[in-house]
This record gives sequence, C-alpha cells and structure tokens, in this order.
Amino acid sequence: MTKSPVRTAIFPVAGLGTRFLPATKATPKELLPVLDTPLIQYAIDEARDAGIERMVFVSHPSKSAIERHVMDDVRLRTELKARGKAALATELREAAFCEIEDDVVFTMQHEPLGLGHAVLCARAHILPGPVAVILPDDLILGKGCIGEMIEAYTAGASGHLVATMPVVAEETNKYGILSVTGQDANLLKADGMVEKPAPEDAPSLDAVVGRYVLDPSIFDVLATQPPGAGNEIQLTDAINTGAGTVGLAGLRFSGERFDCGAKAGMLRAILHIASQDPEYDEVLNEYLAAANPSLAA
Repeated sequence: MTKSPVRTAIFPVAGLGTRFLPATKATPKELLPVLDTPLIQYAIDEARDAGIERMVFVSHPSKSAIERHVMDDVRLRTELKARGKAALATELREAAFCEIEDDVVFTMQHEPLGLGHAVLCARAHILPGPVAVILPDDLILGKGCIGEMIEAYTAGASGHLVATMPVVAEETNKYGILSVTGQDANLLKADGMVEKPAPEDAPSLDAVVGRYVLDPSIFDVLATQPPGAGNEIQLTDAINTGAGTVGLAGLRFSGERFDCGAKAGMLRAILHIASQDPEYDEVLNEYLAAANPSLAA
C-alpha cells in the first residue's frame, strides 16, 4: 500500500523563550541569530529542501515579528535596491515566503498548554496525509533531518517516526527516551517513549529530539488527551498512545544537532558555524590564544 506524501510541516513557535531573557523580551527566540541567520530560517530551509508544500506556524499574538521575518518585504527590498544593495535584496527575497506563490499559514496558540496542544492548534490547516513537526530550537546541520525522515517514512517506517540520537546514560533525564524493540540499520523499531527517565530506568540510550513525522491519527488522540506532565498536553503522550496501533520508529539521523533552546547550545552552534568560514579564523584564533597562552608561544 502506497503511503500518502508528507505535504505539511508544523512549526511550534509560540513559546516565550524564558531561558534567553532579557534578549527575548522583544525579540522572539526563533529570531535569535546563529551567527547571522535566525533559527527559524534554518528550520524553514530544511522543510523547503524536503519538498514540504504547506508551512503552518503555530505562534502567539506577541510574536508578530516572526511573520514579518518569514514573509517577503517588498518595501525593504525596494529600499535596498535604491541604495545599491541589489544582491542583498535578492538574498532576502529568496529566503522569504511570497504571499501569493507560497502556501503559508499562521495560527495562534494563545495559552502555553504544551507541545501537543500547539500541534493540535494546526489541525484545521494541514493537508491530507502525515505531517512533519519541526522544532526550530533543535538546529540540525548537515543532511536535512526532516528530509531524511521523510525518505525513511516513504520507504516503510512505522506510522509515527521520531528523530533520535544516542546520548550517554547520565543525560537520559534530559530527553524523551525511545523504548527500542529492534533495529534495521539506522531505523529503530519501538513500542513507546519514556519522558526524562533516570539512567537506571531508561529503556535505551536513544534520545528523541525535535523532528517528527506523524500519522494523521495524532490529531484525534490529541483532541481527547488529558493534560500530562506540567499540566500540559504532551506530544509524547499522544505518540505513545498511537504506538500500539499505527506503530512507532526512531531514525538515527546523520546530521549534527545543537540545542539552541539553551545558551550553551546556541554558543556551540555559533562557534561551529564560524569555524567553517575562514572569514572568522582571525577572531577564533585570537580567542584561543588568549584562553591558552601556551598555544601562542
């Protein structure tokens, strides 16, 4: 039986970004730059490269700057061209969505009721078939993670597919951990997930990170699901509910993940990207020399 294609991606972007205050008092955390590119742009580019047709942003009324960033700004581009910056204007146009040509939806999550609730807020706007969920906080560089997951899903992965990466035992209490029942190369068969278990209680060392390809039945489950941890509607709970019926698998993606929802992870991402560009060699070398005087000797 041929599976329906993954045509919709949901971006839950309604969070307040409290871990980055005061920077996020006026600027949404998704617009914080990783060097010179906002987090949300990496997520959008990843979805575009995967062939996603419709982008659904689940936002909050206080975060209108996100919509301003992702949509084309004709007035700004005209001003840039008038100032002799045509190349920059073209770059902005290519990165942005066109109101006429692109299929983009903004819908609101007015209260912080959990990731599962945010996904449910997008229900009225999804195209038929399975849906991708991309958390911009999880920056994954290298091969596009959601594209890699869609390939695996199309090839026959279970009804719900989550992105996983190996962690050390001491870090299982920071993640949802997959309960693995079998393995085929980088695809893990599973019967559920355990949210932030202590190392001695973890069913595996395969942590779930912010990429999902979900069977459309997830919305029926979320609609009737009671609040879980933190009195919020948890996406993990809904995936667990469906694991026994539609199936569950994890994909050990090939890219490199940075937790940009935390300051240390954001700094790691910035340093990683800067280290790939010779333009920043002088700055990085200056810092390394100052931090390790013996290296300059």
